[in-house]
Amino acid sequence: MYKVGLTGGMGSGKSFIANIFETFDIPIYYADARAKDLMYRHKPLKQAIKSLLGTKAYHRNGRINRPFIANAIFRDKKLLKGINALVHPAVKSDFEHWAEQQTSNYVIEESAILFEINGQSNFDAVILVIADLETKIQRIISRDGLSRGEIKSRMKNQFEDSVKIPLADFIIENSGNKSILQQVLKIHKEILKKI
Repeated sequence: MYKVGLTGGMGSGKSFIANIFETFDIPIYYADARAKDLMYRHKPLKQAIKSLLGTKAYHRNGRINRPFIANAIFRDKKLLKGINALVHPAVKSDFEHWAEQQTSNYVIEESAILFEINGQSNFDAVILVIADLETKIQRIISRDGLSRGEIKSRMKNQFEDSVKIPLADFIIENSGNKSILQQVLKIHKEILKKI
């Protein structure tokens, strides 16, 4: 199975781009959503997270306490590294199993921090979605209601686009200046040629 990584910083619009690929019948593995599900359902992972962050990482009903975890890991780089070391191997294994079940020409994993965890080697190609900083900030404010300070603090945990661009096989510019559909269609055709 030909595997494609789809990444981009917060507010770049990578989920929107993933939705467009889905219209071409390309299966998308949404890594963040799957990670949250694994953090809830995967008992060894759940126990390891409690050991790292304490019992407050989960509500009494067993669901993850997302605000608590986000607040902890975005303020402490050691905790961020620790949670990544627990969650990312579980997600990688889950993705591999999921990809084997698919019957399409290729699959895509949508992941916010693909380059930051050095995950690009797990894929045959990587698509990077970029947008200018102000566009990203406005999207996040609209979507999540975070303050500019909170957004910039979280963005510090992701590589700048200038670092990611040389690592990517394909770039989609998503600031509203270029046709997204044309960019996605061109990449889709190029991937099919490679396969």
